[in-house]
Amino acid sequence: MWPSATHRYGFLTSSNLPVPLKSILVDVIIRGFVADVVSELQYQNEEKNPVETTFVFPLDDEAAVYAFEGLIDGKRIEAQIQEKKQAEQEYDDALSEGHQAFLLEREENTSDIFTCNLGNLPPGGEATLKLRYVQALAVEPDDAVRFVLPAVLNPRYVPEAGPEEGTVNIVHVLTKDVSYILSLNARVESPYGINRVESKCSLDPLQYMTEDHTTAQVSLAEGHQFDRDVELLIYYEDVHKTSAILEAGKFGAATGSLMGDPTLLLTLYPSISAVKLGHSAAGELIFLLDRSGSMDTTMDNSCDSPTRIQSAKETLIFLLKSLPLGCYFNVYSFGSTYESFYPQSVEYTQESMSTSVQCVKELDCDLGGTEIIKPLKAIYSQPYFEGHPRQIFVFTDGEVFNTNEVIAEVRRNSGSHRCFSFGIGEGASTSLVKGIARAAGGSAEFITGKERMQAKALQSLKKALQPAISGISLNWELPSGLEAKPVGSGPQVIFQGQRCLIYAQIRGQLQASDPPEAHQLEKALPPVSPTETTKFSLQLEKTDRLPVHRLAAQALLQELEEDKEKVEEKQLLALETSLSSGVVCSQTAYVGVNTELGKPVQGPLLHRDVPFPGELGAKGGRSVQALSDH
Repeated sequence: MWPSATHRYGFLTSSNLPVPLKSILVDVIIRGFVADVVSELQYQNEEKNPVETTFVFPLDDEAAVYAFEGLIDGKRIEAQIQEKKQAEQEYDDALSEGHQAFLLEREENTSDIFTCNLGNLPPGGEATLKLRYVQALAVEPDDAVRFVLPAVLNPRYVPEAGPEEGTVNIVHVLTKDVSYILSLNARVESPYGINRVESKCSLDPLQYMTEDHTTAQVSLAEGHQFDRDVELLIYYEDVHKTSAILEAGKFGAATGSLMGDPTLLLTLYPSISAVKLGHSAAGELIFLLDRSGSMDTTMDNSCDSPTRIQSAKETLIFLLKSLPLGCYFNVYSFGSTYESFYPQSVEYTQESMSTSVQCVKELDCDLGGTEIIKPLKAIYSQPYFEGHPRQIFVFTDGEVFNTNEVIAEVRRNSGSHRCFSFGIGEGASTSLVKGIARAAGGSAEFITGKERMQAKALQSLKKALQPAISGISLNWELPSGLEAKPVGSGPQVIFQGQRCLIYAQIRGQLQASDPPEAHQLEKALPPVSPTETTKFSLQLEKTDRLPVHRLAAQALLQELEEDKEKVEEKQLLALETSLSSGVVCSQTAYVGVNTELGKPVQGPLLHRDVPFPGELGAKGGRSVQALSDH
């Protein structure tokens, strides 16, 4: 059952009303494990009245939106980041006065959905909105660095105790109704060399820009229809080598501040040799499977795509057959209600495995909505098996609207388990899937196609059964007068096959005579404690886009907003960090107003929601101003 929704203005398809979005142009710079993205949305109002256009789009949970600007009828307008309520009020005031305006904000209950409103675009008017963001990239089991431009945003289920009726809009748009195309160009850089770039989408041939293959250019083939996620898999040479970038601070920013001081990004992707399994191999493994109605949809828009529930069940069966003897396990499934195979976890034997596999095969999407907190609380209330650490595996498309509440529940119980999550299908919520894994010291995987399902499932199981690198400490060796201040708490554990980004603010005055120095990273991994030393240059890299600073700010904001202790103090620090860095958080938004029009835009203001491939879900509730005729 989907939540109640009101369609105050209706939703557009190309079959009945013109779609104002004409094209999406994306330029990406991918450097190692970091992508810096510029996305341009080009609009034209083909109607006879001024319009307000709403464009809802997904971004990765770890993406940091840091700049927003518009080109309206030839005039460039740079948006300013403000407190959200102030930005919304300025936007509404501009519309009521007939000014052109645009607003970009993040949804309140999740960190991976953004809403862009473009208001008072006159008849025949053209506008280009430019969005800039930076994000950390995940790694596949075969060591490919994965960049994804999401094309699908799935509707988010609102639990019974969620927002009031009428505050949620669900937009259903068929792929054939999308009348715009996507152009994407990517520049890839790595000091260790680029081996190749792969994609399920058609690409132009990879062009190396340097003889040593440290820089390359790749583009989508012409005429790409944005009917599925655009995924680039980048294979580097020597991908496991630790690397460091020291980025100069923002010109004019105060010395001693996060944006004013140099920031160091240290990238760890260790190759952990196999260790002898301890008692953790015989742990308690609990599987939690989403059986809500949305799991009955296909993994992507291809004609031969399996449903999400089919893929999730296949993954679960593979894991059940791979468990070690001596462990305990149980299988829960959920929708509006939840069920479990056994009253409590049972010992893993050939018989219990075979019985459970047969039960999984019979499961279907017949439990309604996505009430994930109820089964989580039931699991947490179960008694523990001494000597058998609890590991929880969650399979979901993440279509919930109370993401922050779910993550908070997992964090409250993080001392008793680790959580490993699987996002099933294109458009799975990165906020939920990554958030619950991060909250309970596990890891997240996204399964969008069958070809990498088993590898990802096996990798997560190995992480659950083997010790991770823990007790991580950093020992900085810097010239006199310099100090490295970590940004955020840093990683607590590192798994085999998991990349880790560490940020540090370098305080003090760098001298031209300072030689390259080294820092030392000590990693404790029972039964051995390896020590790794990495040298990095103190030569500052200068860039106006400041991707390292933005990512550091995003990491700090994520930590502050997810921590529910000392809320008021941390909210204030989060607001200050967001406003100084330009990185949007739950308390801020970007607003831009064109106040230099010769005369106000007149006529009834219509509202148009831009269709997106697949299905869009958006939290509505903002009133749209109506202009009276003069």
